[in-house]
Amino acid sequence: MFGWCGKILKIDLSEKRYNTFIPDPDILIRFIGGRGLAGYFLKEHITLNWDAPDMPILFFAGPLANTPSPFSGFTNVMSRSPLTGTVGDCSVGGNFGTQIKKAGFDGIIITGKSDTLCGIEIHNSKANIVQVPHMSGMQISETGHLLKDKGSTAVIGPAAETGVLFSNIIFDNNIAGGRNGLGLVFAAKNLKYITVEGTKKTKVSDSNELERSKEDIYRLICASPVLSGNFGISKFGTAAFYDLINGRRMMPTDNFRYSYFEHAQLLNAPSLKKLYRPKEDGCPGCSIMCKRVTQKGISMPEFETLSHFSALIGNTDIKTVISANSFCNETGMDAISAASTIACFSEIHEIKLTSSEILGMLADIADKKGEGELLGQGAARYAKIKGFPDAAMTVKGQELPSYDPRGAYGMALSYATSTRGGCHLSAYPVSYEILRKPVSTDRFIFEGKARIIKNSEDLNAAIDSLAVCRYIFFAASMEEYARVFHAVTGISLSAHELIKAGERIYYNERIMNAANGFSAKDDDLPSRFFNSYGYKGSDIQIRPINRKSFLKARANYYKARGLDKSGMPVAEIIKKLEL
Repeated sequence: MFGWCGKILKIDLSEKRYNTFIPDPDILIRFIGGRGLAGYFLKEHITLNWDAPDMPILFFAGPLANTPSPFSGFTNVMSRSPLTGTVGDCSVGGNFGTQIKKAGFDGIIITGKSDTLCGIEIHNSKANIVQVPHMSGMQISETGHLLKDKGSTAVIGPAAETGVLFSNIIFDNNIAGGRNGLGLVFAAKNLKYITVEGTKKTKVSDSNELERSKEDIYRLICASPVLSGNFGISKFGTAAFYDLINGRRMMPTDNFRYSYFEHAQLLNAPSLKKLYRPKEDGCPGCSIMCKRVTQKGISMPEFETLSHFSALIGNTDIKTVISANSFCNETGMDAISAASTIACFSEIHEIKLTSSEILGMLADIADKKGEGELLGQGAARYAKIKGFPDAAMTVKGQELPSYDPRGAYGMALSYATSTRGGCHLSAYPVSYEILRKPVSTDRFIFEGKARIIKNSEDLNAAIDSLAVCRYIFFAASMEEYARVFHAVTGISLSAHELIKAGERIYYNERIMNAANGFSAKDDDLPSRFFNSYGYKGSDIQIRPINRKSFLKARANYYKARGLDKSGMPVAEIIKKLEL
């Protein structure tokens, strides 16, 4: 085969054994790789509890990985989310996806539960299950140091081991596989880490066509203001969005009670650059280098973390943000959920936390100490326990990221319909509404947004299944990657056909959520966004969202997506999409 390895590794921790199997080539074409294949193999298990031994956790690379295809080494991780009960998935960069392919596999499926804490070490076609009780409670960097000669790594920290529902898997020491609490699935299996490395090559159908396609993509990147401009991601990392989002008056502030942070100039990207003189960092072979590290090698916060550990919790001390980010990375906690849960606590108790209290609360969450034990269950559960459910800014139990939906109505609809809960990445309408890519749309109307969100969800599902970096699509389009796909695999699928595969993949996730009882009642926003202003100014007002208009847009989305009035999948579309 070209592109795909045509082999999947399956590991059973209960039986302490592994085997490989060859998937039907038709499945590879219809579900591509990454998120698509992970969802295909998860589907039959989705109604199991997340901590059931038979519940798999899946790691899938894409057909372009381990080839010269640009920005193609991503990995999709999937299971049922401990935090939300939905399909839980994340797409992560680093070297893990490339090493899966180098080891000779398209993906890894792990089931069962070890009787003691263990690690999985994969080298080429062989897997070894190692007992590591001495690693219990180890932080990410300590574990990573012990594994430094074993290839690419996926590791959990102490937060997962103590049961934090928003614990992450950390890849290659500093890349978070986040948002859904998938680190807890590791912990439920008594699995501390996975390492993978290999020496195998992935065959390419037409290397000359691939080289020409690469050149076109790099030209587009150079011409993209978002990626390569003087204020773009390549210059400042994702912190470049900080001033932009605050300037649009849609920065979540004081637990989403407001949408403008008046102290933003103290914590924005230029301030970070001036104070820390950070170095560029990024995935292997990347020319954009979206990450930043300090001169001492400490990871700088991404935009969402920077925003939430400042504006959302009313903090103006940049050192606290850096420390909070480092602590979340070391313990394996999702920074967005951690900050949002702390903001929920602050509102309920009417307390403005000091820097030491913020960091102390994070430590209590990771250690399951005092109030931290309840906070480790996430904002939705904490607020319900305390009798203030409206203080939790969540959708389907997942804390919302750093874009106030009152400032961009496409984001409002996207938050509500995302299959993994409150998530900005399912459709990322910020691209249309703020960045004007591929076209500009009015951010304060719902007209046309249903189709935009549906189409964007399909596109992003296809991107995650090819397992390439989404940032590239601020410059390139699926047309360029259809050429790359053809050059690698020898299979001619148009951009439209690849996006159609994305529709199949996304609908499959709606089917899985429906099997667990999710419907229109869950495709909704917190009441705050319908009954309060985010910002009142002479220049602009961020008004409450009109609920009637929102419900109409959601109904239009259901029509566009091929769901019934309750947001449930229908037999006709299931058949049409060959599901």
